[in-house]
Amino acid sequence: MDNSVIHSPAQARVWQRALKRAGGGPLTERAVRKEKQRGPAGTEAGERLDVKGYAVLPSIVGDHVLGQIRAELAPYLGGRLLGRNDFEGRRTERVYALLAKAPSVAELVAHPRVISIIDQLLEPGYLLSANLAINLHPGETAQALHYDDAFYPLRRPRPPISVSVIWAIDDFTADNGATQVIVGSHRWDNRQPRDGDAVVPVIMPAGSALVLAGTLWHRGGANESAASRLAITPQYCQPWARQQEQMVLAVPQALAEQLSPPVQRLLGYSIRPPFMGHVDGMHPLRLLYPAYRKRRRENGDLAARILEGDGTASASAVADATMRAPARAPGGANEGENGE
Repeated sequence: MDNSVIHSPAQARVWQRALKRAGGGPLTERAVRKEKQRGPAGTEAGERLDVKGYAVLPSIVGDHVLGQIRAELAPYLGGRLLGRNDFEGRRTERVYALLAKAPSVAELVAHPRVISIIDQLLEPGYLLSANLAINLHPGETAQALHYDDAFYPLRRPRPPISVSVIWAIDDFTADNGATQVIVGSHRWDNRQPRDGDAVVPVIMPAGSALVLAGTLWHRGGANESAASRLAITPQYCQPWARQQEQMVLAVPQALAEQLSPPVQRLLGYSIRPPFMGHVDGMHPLRLLYPAYRKRRRENGDLAARILEGDGTASASAVADATMRAPARAPGGANEGENGE
């Protein structure tokens, strides 16, 4: 095979794993494809997700991060945001637009262990589709079985269009509403769950992440304990699929400016080639670039003076200002035309 097809560190790691597994033998395209499907770094988690439809990453964030998230969410967990139907949960609090309310959740959204798995499951440029807190109170009943990318009307079996991650902010136990899964159901065709299908609770300590294929049938369990159970669930989707939440509206621009570039891209400040996601023919990241906004405002003021004929600026000055080469956004992203 021609290794000139390697375009990223992630691809290089796939090749290295495939070469190691080949034991010095010839490396074929089929072997590379199979290695990519095994998951990142040939991890046990990646292999489990491929076979079972889910994987658990135990205890990958510590008490400090969990404490920050609990503190930031406290004002929103006063019992005011209970579910509006049985699916949301009549005794469950759901907090949406989460990065606008609990900025520390960004550490979970872009956690490298999780991202390394999603990189293998979704196409480059994937987006954050939803991001919410789910707090099950005592007495909550089990949710209806469902799979998370069911609203995309494409026949199964198929690869997932989305990937969900459920972070345990509290311990997930058998009696406090731990997520329940039907192992292997991500490979089903269009059949529905039946009586007799085993539904397995996913038990994990606080700080752990459960990664689910968007095609895996699962549900929130019943909370039969005496305490609430808090989870954070970011969901990611293919770059060509519509997000569940309008992230660029859910997270105000002033807050988005303070987030890391990877999280900004996940929100939608990114381009799906050739030009899906542009704003006024330009890369949306310009909206978070103060120098560009300042120049655009100055150019607009200059144009307004010309149009109003106040004599303080010439038409040639306007033409010069508007034809200047476009600036580059942080990180060197190409901010040119949209390709039309």
